[in-house]
Amino acid sequence: MPSSRLRLAIVVGSIRAGRFGSVAARWLAGQAELRSDLQVDLIELAEARLPEVRLAEGDVRPQAVRDLSPWLASADAFVVVVPEHNRSFPASLKNAVDWYREEWQAKPVGFLCYGGPAGGLRAAEQLRQVFAALGSATIRETVSLPNHRTLFDADGQPVEAEAEAVSLDARRMFDELVWWGEALRNHRKSRPYVR
Repeated sequence: MPSSRLRLAIVVGSIRAGRFGSVAARWLAGQAELRSDLQVDLIELAEARLPEVRLAEGDVRPQAVRDLSPWLASADAFVVVVPEHNRSFPASLKNAVDWYREEWQAKPVGFLCYGGPAGGLRAAEQLRQVFAALGSATIRETVSLPNHRTLFDADGQPVEAEAEAVSLDARRMFDELVWWGEALRNHRKSRPYVR
């Protein structure tokens, strides 16, 4: 077991009203909190209110961007909770990713994705390319929720028939995140490839 707990940031990528991502993220945070090797922060991009207009080189970052930065920077690993919209991920998530660079680098990223029959996997696959460009290490284990609205009850818990399967997927993802998180945390300060 690691000598200190890994700091995991669960990032809800959708900002739509009534988003399912918040329900899934709270459930996932509850699963992570059962572990002794993880410390969990839940980040709702809807509450961050990041601006959509990018700045010119050298301009001062807006306050909302500066406010979120320490939360991302202090994380050792991430799980991005992402819906699939039109076979991709939401613009709000791309905006959040693009405001930062060093905060994502040399850290593992896992996905809890959701959507129709494909379970959000197309969104997660596209995000793998985006995070690779930032120097993040996306992990293989993913929690995918196909036809997600039928998988959770009114209390935000998986329906009985699905509870064990999604909990097992979450444990596998956390196991892989912890392994990568520990390895990368130990070497992050010696990143010769960072520009």
